[in-house]
Amino acid sequence: MERTAIIGAGPAGLTAAWELTEHGWPVTIFETDPEYVGGLARTVRYKEYSIDVGGHRFFSKSREIEALWARMLPRDLLVRPRKSRIYFAGRFVAYPLRPLDVFARLGALEAAACTASYLKARAAPAANTSDYKAWIVDRFGERLYRHFFETYTEKVWGMPCHEISADWAAQRIRTFSLGKAILNALPGAARRGRESTLIDSFRYPRRGPGMLWESCAATLTARGAAIRMGARVQGIERLTSGAYRIHHEGAAGTGSLEAAHVIASAPLAELVRALLPAPAPKVLEAARGLRYRALVLVVLIARDPKTFDDTWLYVQDASIQMGRIQNYKAWSPDMVPDPDAIALGCEYFCNEGDERWSMTDHALVEHASAELDRMGLVPRANVFDACVIRQPKAYPVYDRGYEARVERVLSALRHDFPRLHLVGRNGMHRYNNQDHSMMTALLSARNILSGATRFDVRRVHDAEYLEA
Repeated sequence: MERTAIIGAGPAGLTAAWELTEHGWPVTIFETDPEYVGGLARTVRYKEYSIDVGGHRFFSKSREIEALWARMLPRDLLVRPRKSRIYFAGRFVAYPLRPLDVFARLGALEAAACTASYLKARAAPAANTSDYKAWIVDRFGERLYRHFFETYTEKVWGMPCHEISADWAAQRIRTFSLGKAILNALPGAARRGRESTLIDSFRYPRRGPGMLWESCAATLTARGAAIRMGARVQGIERLTSGAYRIHHEGAAGTGSLEAAHVIASAPLAELVRALLPAPAPKVLEAARGLRYRALVLVVLIARDPKTFDDTWLYVQDASIQMGRIQNYKAWSPDMVPDPDAIALGCEYFCNEGDERWSMTDHALVEHASAELDRMGLVPRANVFDACVIRQPKAYPVYDRGYEARVERVLSALRHDFPRLHLVGRNGMHRYNNQDHSMMTALLSARNILSGATRFDVRRVHDAEYLEA
């Protein structure tokens, strides 16, 4: 059986390795992180606290993925209640949006204005909804867009909403409607087939998502897979035989490995630059145009004021710079060892190298502590410990023209680099949840096992999305 090289030990890379090794195929995995597997879904340990870097609930409409999680971590998947809200103008609004709650928080006059704005938009659909703002306004109305969509979205992407492709909205929100929300708010509403936005519980590993991926990695090692931590791939050389030579470096020095197939979840823009022979100039130019947003996670550990039991909170308030807050105790009590403490992950979206990214840890902790205090969540004096995690290339950007750039790159790679399989969020430059990343990897592995392209991995994203 021919060896497969896998670049990246996140959910996609590890899932591909799981499928291949289950059939006895040899694999070698290269992971740049020297300590953690799981990628954005890793669990970072700070003292005795467990930190979920990206916020990962384990819920999928794919029974196969649900069953796979159970196999990877047979005993420590908890069922956790979901509670999430939006912080808006000093108030907390339930998320997903519930009409009665929204109207109560807005007040009668503004609720009536939002209703009128919504009905106006539905009565006269827009002719052009190619950007995010136009897409949302067309479906929810101008006033609801400004109240509950605009500020958070612009924090995430760092650009005005009219410069963001409507693909982002269509992928994330396309199955949701106020009518469905109202029906689901009625007493006795059937839960079967509800929108995934409306689920009220999910599974979660007892010590965070990394617990599952570490268990998966241990199983892979037992099956004979090689996982090279702290190994950065410098070149992916296509040989005349059709195989590949992977050039890599790490703490142990430099080396190379030959493989019949390569599965890559590395950022597409970086991957293209590593290919040998180099792709055509137009392909390289398209890859250089692909953009990413980074994440700075400020974890504050404080005496618990018992004011905050959400799993996460979206900050739709322009006066507060953080975008979202994770409550690790609500994810799982075992992530916070002190029952009298609370650990909150304050998320700031930025670009690598910008002012936010370059702030000192001390300045970031002071800033996040002050914002939590202003929001009335945790008094500044309660914070007694903290840490900061910087995550580069957390989100592929959906700016205008990104689709054409991605298609130019993918078309060239399909033609010039057969047996190179792109999977996962960054490998496909497609913002997806971990279950979709896993499915792209499963299908790619099955293509390798069958010796033919039986599955079009890109079609995974045409399915109903799981974060409506």
